[in-house]
Amino acid sequence: MTYRRRILVLAICCMSLLIVSLDSTVLNVALPSMQREFDAPVSALQWTIDAYTLVLASLLMLSGSTADRYGRRRVFQLGLLLFTLGSLLCSLAPGMGWLVVFRMIQAVGGSMLNPVAMSIITNVFTDPRERARAIGVWGGVVGISMAAGPLAGGLLVDTLGWRSIFWLNLPLGVAALVLTALFVPESKAPRARRFDPVGQLLVITLLGSLTFGIIEAPARGWSSPLILGCFALAALSLAGLLIYEPRRPEPLIDMRFFRSVPFSGATALAVSAFAALGGFLFINTLYLQQVRGLDALHAGLYMLPMASMTLLFAPLSGRIVGARGPRLPTLLAGLAMAASGVLFAAFGAWRSDALMFTAYVLFGVGFGMVNAPITNTAVSGMPREQAGVAASIASTSRQIGISLGVAVIGSVIAATGPASPAGTTAWWIIAGCGAAVLAVGGLTTGAWAAATADRTAELMAGENRIHAARS
Repeated sequence: MTYRRRILVLAICCMSLLIVSLDSTVLNVALPSMQREFDAPVSALQWTIDAYTLVLASLLMLSGSTADRYGRRRVFQLGLLLFTLGSLLCSLAPGMGWLVVFRMIQAVGGSMLNPVAMSIITNVFTDPRERARAIGVWGGVVGISMAAGPLAGGLLVDTLGWRSIFWLNLPLGVAALVLTALFVPESKAPRARRFDPVGQLLVITLLGSLTFGIIEAPARGWSSPLILGCFALAALSLAGLLIYEPRRPEPLIDMRFFRSVPFSGATALAVSAFAALGGFLFINTLYLQQVRGLDALHAGLYMLPMASMTLLFAPLSGRIVGARGPRLPTLLAGLAMAASGVLFAAFGAWRSDALMFTAYVLFGVGFGMVNAPITNTAVSGMPREQAGVAASIASTSRQIGISLGVAVIGSVIAATGPASPAGTTAWWIIAGCGAAVLAVGGLTTGAWAAATADRTAELMAGENRIHAARS
């Protein structure tokens, strides 16, 4: 492929990330309007977000592996179609129950977009430096959505009503669908992998029960029988995966991936970094709107320093990864995110606009720097025919991190509010997540870790050749 066409493919894949990310950021702005129109309880509003997250997290790995087996462009197009259709249905929802159902349709389509798009990028940008830069651009789209989402959502809700936030996805989805058919090449694994229904059921059960437990625990109580039952079911499902999957010749999740220290580190980094992000956005939304009394649009303006830094540093991180590897941006990310949390926890940054904006800038720098190392490390060194599975594991780790961050931070500040001793504890937790990024990054990006990735790649290539010869 020519360089110009590779850039076009990257732009098409970024469109899918943009519509998914925008959908998440603008929805929160519209929740009060939805509540007024449908006279809905708070729990119904919560499920408009939680149902999407639950379905998305449960299906990401299935979508990635399905794309590897049956064609990445085909699955990507199906995801665009379902997400666009789900957005149209959401805009027409006659009640909150239907809105939750239509959000789940959106999530089914969304699960086919981001990990599959990353797999397409991995197979189109075969040069490691070009791929790292492409991943940096990909991460920058998150910054665009974080900056534009609250502003666009507030403007649309105030002028056209809450249903208009779903109209944003329609022209972008249709355009991406047409452009994908015209310019994105089809790719799939050289040899079709067998379907693993038991493994898939265990994955859905694990992620579904874990996500439900994390989301519902603050409201129902961490010691309630339902929540304890969810965590027990998740533990049993994980044990089943660890016992069953290595015995299959073609497992849904190849446990050999985790012999690579960088890959395992990328998974841990994704959980830690996105737990910090989920908690950061949650506590700041409560503080700016409940304590300072800002409306959603002005709260979004206050968050612009963080979003703009994410937009600026994500592509820079991709360039650094391409030129020098993932170690430096990972360490800088952990340091900046930890420092942001410390400014709030130890110095009460919310009492001073200057300190608060400094903390926002630091967090934006850290979050912008961390995405490219996570994604690049997750897919680098893995067999290209399994790039979709590797990328979807990283995406699933992000979703789990966000759910965990919101659940834990929410339970900490629920009793007394964000500007309180409990709020300080929440900020220490966010600082701890940043410190975890720093520590894990230091341990999993050195020469020893890289050597384990090389050994894992050689071992997997040899075992795959033997299995292919026997077949």
